[in-house]
Amino acid sequence: MSVLPDSKISNSTFLLTGFPGLEGKYPWLSIPFSCVYAMVLSGNCLVLHVIRTEPSLHEPMFYFLAMLALTDLCMGPSTVHTVLGVLWGLSQEIGLDACIAQTFFVHGLSCMESGVLLAMAFDRFTAICNPLRYTSILTNTRIINIGVAILGRSFLFITAPIVRLKFFHYCHPHILSHSFCLHEDLLRLSCSDIHFNSFYALALVICTLLADSVLILISYILILHSVLTIASQEESLKSLQTCVSHICAVLVFYIPIIGLTMVHRFGKHLSPVVHVLMGNIYILFPPLMNPIIYSVKTQQIRRRIQRWFTKQN
Repeated sequence: MSVLPDSKISNSTFLLTGFPGLEGKYPWLSIPFSCVYAMVLSGNCLVLHVIRTEPSLHEPMFYFLAMLALTDLCMGPSTVHTVLGVLWGLSQEIGLDACIAQTFFVHGLSCMESGVLLAMAFDRFTAICNPLRYTSILTNTRIINIGVAILGRSFLFITAPIVRLKFFHYCHPHILSHSFCLHEDLLRLSCSDIHFNSFYALALVICTLLADSVLILISYILILHSVLTIASQEESLKSLQTCVSHICAVLVFYIPIIGLTMVHRFGKHLSPVVHVLMGNIYILFPPLMNPIIYSVKTQQIRRRIQRWFTKQN
């Protein structure tokens, strides 16, 4: 990566990091990244289109899936302009305001995806453990209220620490660790008092991502207990099969977060390329894989897509 002299970098401008040592291969690296972003856009749009146009999919499970697809659809555009901007050689700089805005959306959408996955776990718990009251519990009004609550939790709670970033003094070299902006990255470059942001961010992670993962685990323990009480093995397997897609989506979301956290905490001796790669996996892997998982594993969506392509042919 070519680093500009400090004299040419204003106090409100930061340098994005691509893949250190691979600058000459950026045109080639931009091809798979462009394909991934195109697949994120087309895959999630396809899932949303299928759910919207297929009346048989107008039920709680697929409404929550539509929330997940919409969240993933927004995650791609939130970073595409900086990631591809670096790889295409368009711009390696980002202003403080744009960086703070990107930080707000990246962390907000990540928190939102965790909340949607928790709501989907509740949906599966209700469908399997209390099937007779499923539609009366998850009414359209309650689903809307759950969606609004997830949206509010995701973006309102992160506003305070994100706004404070605007008033920090950044005296360290303005070189970010990734090709997009993250809260902890900006804190690392600041010389201001960051104790509030650090403790608030930790508390927010515990109250959202960690709490969501624990509640998802508890819901599946209860689901497994309920399934084991079913006398028929065929019925037990059928009930569990409805959870496979969601379990895969949970793993696809949480494993990259754990991997990125471990790399940041214990991988200081690793190549910077590993850090950049893990950051991009954290951002792109869930939005890329979720449409594939639900298109393959969910019978209703798979059949609808197959019928649609058959008609086109």
